[in-house]
Amino acid sequence: MSHPALAQAFIDDRPRAQWHDKALWFVREKRDRMATSVPEWEELRQRASEIKQHTMSLLPDYLEMFERNAKARGVQVHWATDGPEHNRIVHEILQKHQVKKLVKSKSMLTEECHLNPFLEKHGIEVVDTDLGEWIVQLRDEPPSHIVLPAIHLKKEDVGETFHQHIGTEKGASDPKYLTEAARNTLRQRFCAADAGLTGVNFAIAETGGFVVCTNEGNADLGVSLPKLHIASMGIEKLIPRASDLAVFLRLLARSATGQPITTYSSHFHGPREGCELHIVLLDNGRSEILKSPEFRRSLSCIRCGACMNTCPVYRRSGGHSYESTVPGPIGSILTPLKDPAAHSSLPFACTLCGSCTDVCPVKIDLHHQLFAMRAFLDRKKLLGMSKKLSMKFVSGLLSSQWVFSSAGKAARTALRWLPRFAVYNPLNPWGKQRDLPDAPKDSFRAQYAEHQKDKKSRPSSGTGGQS
Repeated sequence: MSHPALAQAFIDDRPRAQWHDKALWFVREKRDRMATSVPEWEELRQRASEIKQHTMSLLPDYLEMFERNAKARGVQVHWATDGPEHNRIVHEILQKHQVKKLVKSKSMLTEECHLNPFLEKHGIEVVDTDLGEWIVQLRDEPPSHIVLPAIHLKKEDVGETFHQHIGTEKGASDPKYLTEAARNTLRQRFCAADAGLTGVNFAIAETGGFVVCTNEGNADLGVSLPKLHIASMGIEKLIPRASDLAVFLRLLARSATGQPITTYSSHFHGPREGCELHIVLLDNGRSEILKSPEFRRSLSCIRCGACMNTCPVYRRSGGHSYESTVPGPIGSILTPLKDPAAHSSLPFACTLCGSCTDVCPVKIDLHHQLFAMRAFLDRKKLLGMSKKLSMKFVSGLLSSQWVFSSAGKAARTALRWLPRFAVYNPLNPWGKQRDLPDAPKDSFRAQYAEHQKDKKSRPSSGTGGQS
């Protein structure tokens, strides 16, 4: 289904849509306060952008360096071309170790590969241990946000979910009570696990190590008890040197949740004694994006979610309306690149306001890329006739001053005199949740001309005196 069709159900629940909008804007405001508290914020953004662009320009070399240094530390490195191959590799590792129970920390890459249903189909119990991820797993839903996966739910929804699945009191919605119940249940899962799986926030070519950032400590606990740790990593998560890491750690949490730093920034440099550490490096279309001069900068994304928190469309339509592992502005670039036909509506879920570009910690020109994506889809003949005809109409309207002025005059008159139902009706979907401002009597051009006329007619304010 298209984004507008999927967004409709979310929008129809008006109180929830308004709450969702305010909740995400609250996170955006926290991000702004944190950014303004760091004097060198813009310098950090520029530095991060340059590091990422440099890394992408030499990505094959840095990947080989990472593999070489990781192997020297006792890590077993695997390469996967696509999602199915990634899942087969993970399953083979788990099968070799006779794993029946796996605990995972948050990993958008495994969501991208649909790892959970694949492993469950092969008889392996998978538990997402990030609280938000676990909540949506219990509800059999995908995450709606890459950092705040259950942001679309209220505490009452969580209480009902816990009552159904872990036996909490019916009607309970106290966050402390629900959190304690989740903690007790998940602790049992940690203790019973045969293996732990994490994502990777940053991998360092120079050292062969990687970093996982969490706020709950679930990644640390999940890989500290079992003897087997698997890390799933997209090849774009690489940075060249250990000294580069400080730049990204200062940007990531501030951009994502308005924190100075994530509560846990866990560094892994090889397996513990008597244990195994495996890293699965996944391409899954990233090399194709790297070849594109228009869109390769999208690979710089560090998955902070800042573009989602600020996007007026995402905030009002919810993450599930994107039908994408990564929703919001960055997802509206990455997802159509993988399957243009299925996701051709996503680049139009955007006002081109540029707010996403303003907050991106690695300075991806998101709104420019979304605009370019529309042209990309047009070249593939994936734009609907309604969009093409409307754009031709607007092109004709804007190319003639007389036509534009006449249309503006007619519209101003109509908006002042027509009854409300003639403007706000089912034929005008734009007006479902919006009201136009009062139409002025005169156009801006006429008002400006009148202002200039008055300015010329006023006497000069010079003193004209003599010394």
